[in-house]
Amino acid sequence: MATKQFTLLHSNDMHGDFLAESRGEAGDLIGGLSLLSGYLNQVHQTEKNVLYVISGDMVQGSMIDSEFRGISTMEIMNYLAPDVVTLGNHELDYGLPHLLFLEKMANFPIVNANLYIKKYHKRLMQPYIILNVDGFEIMFIGIITDAVMKSLNMDNHIGTFVGIEDAAAEVGKICNAYKDADIDLTVLLTHIGFESDKQLAAMLDPAWGVDVIIGGHSHTILEQPAVVNDILIVQAGTGTDQIGRFDVTVDDDTNKIVAWQWRLIPVNDDLARPDPVLQEFIDSYKNVVDRKYGSIVCRFAQTLTHPRREEETPLGNLFADVFAARGGADIVFIGSGSIRGTELGPLVTLGDLHRIFAYDDVIYRFTITGSQLKRIFSHVMRPDNRLGEGECYQVNHGVEAIYRNADRALVSLRFRGEPVADDGHYTIAAQGFHVKNSAQNLGLTHDELIALAGSQVISTSARDVLEEYLRSHQNLNGAVEGRLQYLS
Repeated sequence: MATKQFTLLHSNDMHGDFLAESRGEAGDLIGGLSLLSGYLNQVHQTEKNVLYVISGDMVQGSMIDSEFRGISTMEIMNYLAPDVVTLGNHELDYGLPHLLFLEKMANFPIVNANLYIKKYHKRLMQPYIILNVDGFEIMFIGIITDAVMKSLNMDNHIGTFVGIEDAAAEVGKICNAYKDADIDLTVLLTHIGFESDKQLAAMLDPAWGVDVIIGGHSHTILEQPAVVNDILIVQAGTGTDQIGRFDVTVDDDTNKIVAWQWRLIPVNDDLARPDPVLQEFIDSYKNVVDRKYGSIVCRFAQTLTHPRREEETPLGNLFADVFAARGGADIVFIGSGSIRGTELGPLVTLGDLHRIFAYDDVIYRFTITGSQLKRIFSHVMRPDNRLGEGECYQVNHGVEAIYRNADRALVSLRFRGEPVADDGHYTIAAQGFHVKNSAQNLGLTHDELIALAGSQVISTSARDVLEEYLRSHQNLNGAVEGRLQYLS
């Protein structure tokens, strides 16, 4: 039996997390690309057949990335030299033309099999790559679905398949085309979320020979891989605080993994020594950002937290209250995923604000009925929207929505102490991303949103609204008030 050992290292949802953080009384360094690069160097020196892959969302989420519109990220990724990368939804945040520019900057292959130019039914990206490693052929296929590519609604020329079923068929098409080739290992690099990865694995024909799914998007932390349809499924959380590591043995005769070990490894200064050359390169970007964004915006009464996007949070409540005060809307829906961090304050610099609210957007206002408002809360509070892959929201003071999980039903919705009347009229505000994808995100179509009074742009920059409000208000606070309640 001819076998080979491989070490497959993987990251996902790095979101421009370039810098290590000091934690604990001892000031231990956690995460950051300098430490990650040090570990990659260490593994390459100690193991023979090493591959490093990234499952989407390299960009967005940090000040350095947003200031340089992903260019800094691609230059730093070129230094890390991943063997193959797939697209995540945030790779399109700067627009399709800019994505294609970033793709040309990359010194590594970016694969995606099911993103198409609609008119010509032609793939936008390279769908797969076959790497020859020590005589063994390893195929990587990139997959994303419309569930996470809602930003594509902003561009009418490109699109993805309808769902996981068609994505599975696309995998089969590629695998079948190489049945006669000696593919020893087949790996899907996906950015669809952990639960969707399991659904996808169940749909794949074993004859296609898919061995591993390395995923992203849901920021899932695992103790061990899931196994569905004899396919190993893994993910490595988010950021650079950890990295996934597969040590696998592959049989050349059966084209199967015959032995494996997987670990989620904390990236810290006990793991490896920082890469000083990369750190110097990152610092060159950081110094520019620090000079520009070091000014103080305000001071909170205390540190405000945002631990989980699926629940009401003190920081989320404060932001929603700011937009309600400035936007003149009864109820504001602020995407929890727009808040890219777990805490802010008490001192808030301009850089802190841009870092925590990295995705600037237009704010729209609509007038809807109470019945439609109940539909929105029923839609966004449903259990399957709170599994790490949905769009969850923070809402402003005066809202009390109670949802019973067992019945999958909204049992009460009150505004300013009064029950919401089905035939009443209420103004709501939401970010452009959620408006453009309102059917999926809010449970109302765009036609339903504009039926009563059209739409109004109340701000072209949500972040400008936050900055101006915070600069003129000191010692603000926030607390969980029971705006969103879930009965078990």
